[in-house]
Amino acid sequence: MPAKRSPARRPTMKDIAQRAGVSESAVSFALNDRPGVSEITRDRVRRVAEQLGWRPSTAARQLSGEGAATVGLVLARPADTLGVDSFFLQLISGIQEVLAERHLGLLFQVVEDVDDECAVYRRWWAEHRVDGVLVVDPRTDDARPDLLDELGLPAVVIGGAPDARHPGLSTVWADDAGAMAAVVDELSALGHRRIVHIAGLPGLAHTERRIRTLRAEADRRGLAEVRSVTTDYSDAEGAAVTRRVLQGGVLEGEVLAGSVAEGRVVESGSRPTALIYDNDVMAVAGVAAATELGFSVPGDVSVVAWEDSALCRMVKPWLSALSRDTVEFGRTAAKELTSLLDGGPARAVRVPVPRLISRESTGPRGA
Repeated sequence: MPAKRSPARRPTMKDIAQRAGVSESAVSFALNDRPGVSEITRDRVRRVAEQLGWRPSTAARQLSGEGAATVGLVLARPADTLGVDSFFLQLISGIQEVLAERHLGLLFQVVEDVDDECAVYRRWWAEHRVDGVLVVDPRTDDARPDLLDELGLPAVVIGGAPDARHPGLSTVWADDAGAMAAVVDELSALGHRRIVHIAGLPGLAHTERRIRTLRAEADRRGLAEVRSVTTDYSDAEGAAVTRRVLQGGVLEGEVLAGSVAEGRVVESGSRPTALIYDNDVMAVAGVAAATELGFSVPGDVSVVAWEDSALCRMVKPWLSALSRDTVEFGRTAAKELTSLLDGGPARAVRVPVPRLISRESTGPRGA
């Protein structure tokens, strides 16, 4: 059992009083904008409070009936890609089910990047805004676990592989490598040798795992023309990349796999016969783009979506997709966080491997 972390000490009004050389009552008057202190003292107290990183405690407001116990979730992704992303909607639904049972609120914020996300954690911690956090989109080079360890803030990482360097953090993860291997098995059995993986954001741990697995599976089967291209998960980029690869183009930043040497450009005209998309939105946009170019799905090109959803069954042809219970994924993460809040140990919990459902969008390799 790993030793429990000692949370970092939050600055108090007493600390401010000692640093500013005034009484605690003067600090209270100054920070609450009440009369009883001079403007010079008020300004000095506020400067010291800012230097120490002090924030008003929501715990005090909770005792007065003005607030509720809360956990946090910060998402560092382009905001315009979230509106049609079914994964996060279902994930949050599962999280909220568990939190509602415990009468816990969910504080959700979208930011530009991981640096902004870390700043939010520091602010929430200093202000006593949240009791714990749910961390999504683990990175290959991730500063967040170290920060959460430093703050002593209970946290569950969703989607990351277990990390022995941070035994105090719980992890709920899925086997992306196993899922990608299953997709390549299916496409290879159908005769496909030229496969393009239209991936999500670069730098995300699960994006890198999928790319590495595709490369390993291609090497194992001797598939020379297999590659990955990273995107922002949007329908616009999904369609744009589809048009380029079906017309024999190569995009900046693509990752070649299989027996193709690193850095070699795939010759124009080596059109893929199968496309793997990292979400349902890009897959639907890709089918539309392929159809506009005069390609038949699956006659000319097979399509697989990573996330199954109602969207996959609202287009023609219905999309083959990897299916998992994303709502249950969210429930599991929330249960692990509430366990930490109750004093339980940190754990690594693996959810079932996504299951490939074959539908109308995949078929034998065309002529």
